[in-house]
Amino acid sequence: MAKTSRAVTIQEIPKMTEVSSSSSARSNGVPQIYEPRILRNDEIDAAAGSLARAFAEDDVAMYFVNTKDTKSWTEERRWKLHLKIMKCIVKAHHLEGLALTIGPNHDCVALWMPPGKTMDGWFTTLRSGMTWLNMWLPEENKRRFQEEFLPLLHDTKRETLGEKDKDSWYLVYIGTRPEGRHKGYARKLVEFVTEKADEDGRLCYLESSNGLNPTIYKKMGFEIIKQIHLTRDPKRIELDIMVRNPFLQATSRPALAAEHHVSTVETLDIQKLASK
Repeated sequence: MAKTSRAVTIQEIPKMTEVSSSSSARSNGVPQIYEPRILRNDEIDAAAGSLARAFAEDDVAMYFVNTKDTKSWTEERRWKLHLKIMKCIVKAHHLEGLALTIGPNHDCVALWMPPGKTMDGWFTTLRSGMTWLNMWLPEENKRRFQEEFLPLLHDTKRETLGEKDKDSWYLVYIGTRPEGRHKGYARKLVEFVTEKADEDGRLCYLESSNGLNPTIYKKMGFEIIKQIHLTRDPKRIELDIMVRNPFLQATSRPALAAEHHVSTVETLDIQKLASK
């Protein structure tokens, strides 16, 4: 039987703390061990800076920055716009979603939207700065972000998940700053939530803007459903839509648990969706 859709509150998420090896171990040169934790309000700017660096060369992130209306801007001015967009998005997820970080310097940041939650409410858009962002953006940038990108993501997610749209976990952003890569941080931030989703029998959903990432996500149980495209630039900008069905037993190695795939909760027929 399908679960009744309801919002997941932060209080329901198991308490997360940044843990490390003992001080004596650190003094002996043993590397610190970092675990996911919920972002604090006073860390929003630092987290946004990390995401901005992580997405500094991402085609989708730059789609809202490098337009005909900003062609004459300096690199510094374009960077400030990129950073401002990231700050608004991080703030919105801190207010209404689940903003996670890991590492000594916010090395990796993940922005999840829990089941039943959305950042579209007037209070969240006002407090996060999304309302003002609409005023700051040049005309072409505004068309790309507000009129093309956001509606496309909203409609694609709803069409893909159907009645499960409001009962799924949504990984909106995840990024690792260059010096924090290849340390397993992103996997920890993804699997912390996917293990919770497995316990509750819920789907997870994401869009990937990097062609190398789907292979990584597949190792965590996600499958490509379709591709969508942004069309207001001569360069073809693609995003892979990926969905993860829940596993009966929460595991950090879903590939090894494939034979235990959930049968007691309703899942999506990924192969059927992908063939459409």
